[in-house]
Amino acid sequence: MSRTPDVTVVVAVYNTMPYLTECLNSLVEQSIGLDRLEVVAVDDGSTDDSGKELDRFAERYPETFKVIHQANSGGPAAPSNRALDVATGRYVYFIGADDYLGNEALERLVASADENGSDVVAGKMVGTNGRYVRQKLYEANASSLSLFDSDLPFALANTKLFRRELVEKHELRFPEDLPVGSDQPFTIEACFRARNISVVADYTCYYAVKRGDASNITYRANHLARLKCTAEIMHFTARLIEAGPRRDAVFERHFVWELAKLIQDDFLELDRETQQEVCAGIAELADAYFTEELRDSMDVKRRARICLAQGGAVDELTEAIRDEARRGTPTFHVEGPRAYAAYPGFRDTRLALPDRSFELMEEKVPGRLAKGTKLLAAAWEQEGDGLHVALSVRIPVTGDTEGAVIRLADGAMPKSADKPGAMVVPDDRELPDPVGEFRTEADPEGTVLHARIPVGAIHATRGVRVYLRLAGRTYEIPVRGKGEPMPLARRWRRADPYRVSATVNKKGRMVITTGPLFPVQKSLGSRLRSRLFGSKRK
Repeated sequence: MSRTPDVTVVVAVYNTMPYLTECLNSLVEQSIGLDRLEVVAVDDGSTDDSGKELDRFAERYPETFKVIHQANSGGPAAPSNRALDVATGRYVYFIGADDYLGNEALERLVASADENGSDVVAGKMVGTNGRYVRQKLYEANASSLSLFDSDLPFALANTKLFRRELVEKHELRFPEDLPVGSDQPFTIEACFRARNISVVADYTCYYAVKRGDASNITYRANHLARLKCTAEIMHFTARLIEAGPRRDAVFERHFVWELAKLIQDDFLELDRETQQEVCAGIAELADAYFTEELRDSMDVKRRARICLAQGGAVDELTEAIRDEARRGTPTFHVEGPRAYAAYPGFRDTRLALPDRSFELMEEKVPGRLAKGTKLLAAAWEQEGDGLHVALSVRIPVTGDTEGAVIRLADGAMPKSADKPGAMVVPDDRELPDPVGEFRTEADPEGTVLHARIPVGAIHATRGVRVYLRLAGRTYEIPVRGKGEPMPLARRWRRADPYRVSATVNKKGRMVITTGPLFPVQKSLGSRLRSRLFGSKRK
């Protein structure tokens, strides 16, 4: 190939049929054109038909494809390095052999790099077949950003455009001793040394495929292998970036993502020895790099688990994971303006972990409060023409709960509350004074609110909602009634009878409906006048 292509696409291949065909087709169909494109594909000892498929494309596009066959190396690093050794493009771009590109991806990426003088360009990536890809980096196009003032630390895959001059100047290559995450050191150093970094967010450049058999290398690695690789990546980064806010900006990703994922629900499936090894490895990294600033920036669930692992509290950690998997939430302990997630280990004198390990900082927790709020009992209490609803609702909160109340609320909850099941009340919204009688009772999983609320002879449908104050925020929590027995509908008042019913709406929330038993019927003349004048108004 005598010409200098604009971009060399590197494809490391190992047993990726039939996905490989779509990947290669997406390359030859690029709008940038074959005359500006070079593809270097390295078959890393595939035992399926991947090698034959590469040769087929090389035969069909001899001016574009270079295919190298080699013995299996155990990971994508070695074939990627081999490809870099023979790449000739002004830029290099890496693609997973089971993924594919949007037709205009390379043209847009190269144009962005040329226009902005960028050494690295990230194009919008989305997942397919259930593969998760974080989207924050791709919210808007960016002509210039850095590794430390953006969401780039959470997008460290090498699936980006790199200026080859930068790669060769700093001798950037992939560490071949890392079976998982070998692209991170390459990407971190490239972004660290780049003069400028840009983002193409207004076009989907990259489609990341999760294979039907979940055989992508990312999904195969076990806990100890992932821990070892993460430790190597973090030590590499520490040698590259001095301690301080910039290093913290990168390491936030590793504590929030790689390390926290080691102590999720599947941690319970590990044998005791492996659990101890995982905790010891996390402790070593936390002792070295888990600064107070990093600790306080994390959500309380991940922070508490990291701190428990750091403290060697394997029993408490497994209990915390098991309990939250069962209940969906910890119990929150309130002390004045502060609130803490009372996971096992909280204020355990043997462990002596600081309260900050468990404290709610700026985090909002409507979803967890909703999961821990449970209707225990509901009944009508009638005295003459007066009717009350007696409710007992457990909330996952202990400590200062005197301000927690139950209200019968008019109006529907906003749609934004549907997914979490609760909401934070805006600061400028004034809540009416609570009506009724309230008392609290301690419970092993929180506090039980007992309420006796007058129903009132009105025509209305009202939701049963809990209101409580937690860490400086007021939460509104619809009480779920799905699967719970509702009191039977009842008639009350003799002279002017009303009917009251408690039901569960289509969102699973308890509502109370009241209205006259015998609604006043309009006369025929009134109905005709309403219909006549109503139609004119339309």
